[in-house]
Amino acid sequence: MFLDGEEWRAKFRTFRREAWQLETLAQYLVPQEVEGLRSFRAGKRIDPHSYSSEYTKRLKQRREEGRKQGRVHIVSRPLSEYLRYEFTQYEPHALAGDEIRILDVTDRENPLPDVQDFWMFDRTTVVLMHYEADGTQISREVYEGDPAPFIEYQRIAVAESVPFLEYVKE
Repeated sequence: MFLDGEEWRAKFRTFRREAWQLETLAQYLVPQEVEGLRSFRAGKRIDPHSYSSEYTKRLKQRREEGRKQGRVHIVSRPLSEYLRYEFTQYEPHALAGDEIRILDVTDRENPLPDVQDFWMFDRTTVVLMHYEADGTQISREVYEGDPAPFIEYQRIAVAESVPFLEYVKE
């Protein structure tokens, strides 16, 4: 089953304990980020401590409700322009409660080499994210099988990564 629109947004409203994402690409072409990326290219930066958006408000609300949201992004250096931009967005998101971790595979083997991007909700529902090679999203598909392999992917990704705020300090 493919998810779009309201069905997709409902996943984020209705999860009970945890929404978690694995990101593997060096670039995502997201229409909502066009203006932010343009500003980043022009040298404009946001103050992560005062930045507020609907997204950061939702992150804070979920955290107050005891619901976790997190991700691991697999990266290698040098970081792409998109990742440098995305990292400027990650900081206020992390401060708002998004448990962002970075798995840098620059000088090591990727422990999840053939795993595609996915979201997992409450460790029961997996949504596979399908992208073109340039990072344009094609579709989102509910995985119909056993979520156990994805729970293991999450375990590996978290164990092999570091918190985002720690990563950017180095």
